[in-house]
Amino acid sequence: MLLGVAVVLGVALGLRTWTVPYYAMTPGDATSVGPLIGVKGLATDHHRDKILLTDVYLQQLTAWQWLTMHFQRHVEFLSADQLVEPGVPSDELGAQGFLEMDLSKQAAEVAALRALGWRIPGTANGALVEAVIAPSSARRAGVRVADRIVAVNGAATPSSCAVVRALHDVAPGTVVHLSLARAHIDAKGTITYSSPTPMRLTVGPPVPGGAFDCPGVHGPAKGDIGVVLEDSINYALPGTFSIDTNYIGGPSAGLAMTLSLIDQLSRGSLTGGTVVAATGAITPNGQVTDVGGVAEKTVAVQRAGATVFLVPSVEVATARGAAQPGLRIMGVTTLGQALGDLRRLGGAAPVPLTAPNGR
Repeated sequence: MLLGVAVVLGVALGLRTWTVPYYAMTPGDATSVGPLIGVKGLATDHHRDKILLTDVYLQQLTAWQWLTMHFQRHVEFLSADQLVEPGVPSDELGAQGFLEMDLSKQAAEVAALRALGWRIPGTANGALVEAVIAPSSARRAGVRVADRIVAVNGAATPSSCAVVRALHDVAPGTVVHLSLARAHIDAKGTITYSSPTPMRLTVGPPVPGGAFDCPGVHGPAKGDIGVVLEDSINYALPGTFSIDTNYIGGPSAGLAMTLSLIDQLSRGSLTGGTVVAATGAITPNGQVTDVGGVAEKTVAVQRAGATVFLVPSVEVATARGAAQPGLRIMGVTTLGQALGDLRRLGGAAPVPLTAPNGR
């Protein structure tokens, strides 16, 4: 009998410590964005409007949690393969989330200013590493998520396509020299960069099915270094902005941050006193794109007292399926549409406090 008890206890302890390749997504917090924003160099009006961003909790599960959380409400289970691109290890999830948030803040600042009439030029300043494939020569050499490749073999690479063109006809086994602006991501998710440093690596075999939509690039590449890239853009902003999103990753706060920035940089109440929550990634040109975890976010914003929830149009059905009476779901595809919806709810049309571009 004692042996049997010991075996049961041992199995229970094992289940509590043995991690499985599954994650649980549960409702997170809904937070007013206004108090998180700092602006220098432009006039602001800190309204009492409540525009909420919302997040989810994502945790890798133990076998015990995998079993027991199936009896809980508002839980979405995801495999590691659903969270990363093919070939990308799950240990990059944290860094990718913080990079997505960093890019989301940049896009929110640009989109907000452009919506208020500012001309915001952008200059390419490197190829940004979104992910590092494993195994690959880049992974072995120590290339990390958020690094910027600014030169290949001494030639400047201001864009991702510049890197693709530089490496497209390089055969496997060839040594190449990169210049990288190395990223440092702290525990809160703040990203800082060092001056470019050299890195030497050997080109590996081509990735099956790899294709690049870049001018001047034809046919499959001869080799590959194992990175997923996008353009890094430096925007000339008329002021200095900070948005405190410590420990929050992902792009889904983009729309909420954009609306809150517009609210602070303009006269009048953008929401007309309505407690509004928003989720959706934002592009610098004001497009609103879909995000994950909308059902869980719907639960979080309703708990926080929101009465209106702006979501990407493709996810309206998901949000309505999770909403309780009293929460109005509104689907949007652009920032302009979101601003129009807020005006119909009683909000003011945004009028910038600082004249755009000196007008």
